[in-house]
Amino acid sequence: MQQITANEEQLTGVAQAILEAYPQERVFGFYGEMGTGKTTLIKELCRVLGVHDITSSPTFAIVNEYWTEAGMPVYHFDFYRIDEPADATRIGFEEYLCSGSYCFIEWTEKVEDILQGDFIPIRIERVDDTNRRFIF
Repeated sequence: MQQITANEEQLTGVAQAILEAYPQERVFGFYGEMGTGKTTLIKELCRVLGVHDITSSPTFAIVNEYWTEAGMPVYHFDFYRIDEPADATRIGFEEYLCSGSYCFIEWTEKVEDILQGDFIPIRIERVDDTNRRFIF
């Protein structure tokens, strides 16, 4: 499935479509060039899931933990700064993946060996300065 958006307001529909397309899945990997909107889409997914915390990219922390209004954790990873998959292993990445909680992963390509294909890929492509294509 794919959707094209022209502005951030349209991301709610994309987030809802992703969650509805994969109701049983909890691990999502995001692909896209720097600045295509990975973090922005994850913020919207969190909002749709009922997260009221301020969400931001965990570029330096590697993982941020948010809580839904139902008391469920949501994990947001940003592996841009890791050098090798072992860096993710050191923070207990596998335990997060097995937690049954939503795990949203930016720069998934850096940990694909750990994931072994057990995730839903979300691709974001820049169509032009304002439009983005989301493929899921």
